[in-house]
Amino acid sequence: MALNGTSTSIQPDYDRKAELTAFDETKTGVKGLVDAGITEVPRIFHLPSPENLNSQQPELTLPTIDLQGINEDPIRRNEVIEQVKDALESWGFFQLVNHGIPISVLEEMMKGVMDFYEQESEVKKQWYTRDMSGKTRVIYNSNFDLYAAPVTNWRDTFYCTMAPNPPEPHELPPPCRDILLKYSEQVMKLGVSLLELMAEALGLNPNHLLDIGCADGLAVLGHYYPTCPQPELTIGTPTHTDNSFITILLQDHMGGLKVFYQNQWTHVPPILGAVVVNAGDFLQASPLPSLSQCRFLYYITVVISSRLSNLIILP
Repeated sequence: MALNGTSTSIQPDYDRKAELTAFDETKTGVKGLVDAGITEVPRIFHLPSPENLNSQQPELTLPTIDLQGINEDPIRRNEVIEQVKDALESWGFFQLVNHGIPISVLEEMMKGVMDFYEQESEVKKQWYTRDMSGKTRVIYNSNFDLYAAPVTNWRDTFYCTMAPNPPEPHELPPPCRDILLKYSEQVMKLGVSLLELMAEALGLNPNHLLDIGCADGLAVLGHYYPTCPQPELTIGTPTHTDNSFITILLQDHMGGLKVFYQNQWTHVPPILGAVVVNAGDFLQASPLPSLSQCRFLYYITVVISSRLSNLIILP
C-alpha cells in the first residue's frame, strides 16, 4: 500500500483489503499518515461521492438549555423540564450550560486527549488493539469497523468503559489517567441529573430511568480528527445515530459537528463550557411499557474533516 498518497486515482488492481491491513499494521492511525507528511488522502478514505453538507436554507440554531437553579427553584426546574421536552421532541439534541462540570475539568479533559494522541508513536502503539473481548480497559485504534465499513473515516479513537466497573488507574494511559477518572465522575453526576429531567419530561417519576438501569454504564470515547490535506474527499464521522440512552458530547473550539434537522444539515457551534446532549437509540428502542410512548427523537449527526486544524470530540 502506498501510504504517501502519491496517487488518488482508482487503479484496476486496487486491493482495498490489503491497503486496510497495511494501514492497520502501522498502529499509528490517521495521525501517523499526517505525521508522515502525506499531501493526498489514501484511497481507503475516499467517499464514493462527495458529501453535500452545505444547506442553501437559513442556518438553524440548536437549542441551548441553562441548568442554573434547577435544584433550588421548583418553578425554574419545571421551566427546564419543558425546555428539555421541547428540545428532545423536536431536535433530539440541545446544548447545555451551567451543568455543574467546571470549565477547568472540561479543558483538562480535552488536553488529556490531545496529549494521548501527541505521544511518540512507539509509546502509543502499546494501547493499539482490535481486541474487543474486554481483556484491556482501553481500546485505541483507527475505525472500530475498519474491515467492515465501505469507507474508512478520517479519525482515530480511544474507548474506555468507566462504569459500572471503573478501571484501576494503572490501566489508563498516563497522559489522561487522572482526568479520565475525574471527568467520568462529573459526567456520571450530570447524566443522573439529565435522566431525572428526562423522566419528568415524560411524565414519569424522576427516578424512573435510573431505576431501570439507564445510568448504570458509562463509556468514554476520545475521537481525534487530524488535519486533512483534502477534506472534500473524506469525512471524520459519517451519518449516524448513537447506540446509547443519552450521549453527553464535548467538542473543542474547532467545531465540525453537524445535525440533520428539518431536511438540512445544521452546524453545532462550540460554546465555551457547554456540552451537547442527545437522546440515543436505546431510549427509542426500549421495549419497556413506560417508554413505549417516548416521543424523544434521535437525529442523525456527522463530523466533517478539516484542512485547518485538529479536532477533538468526546461523546
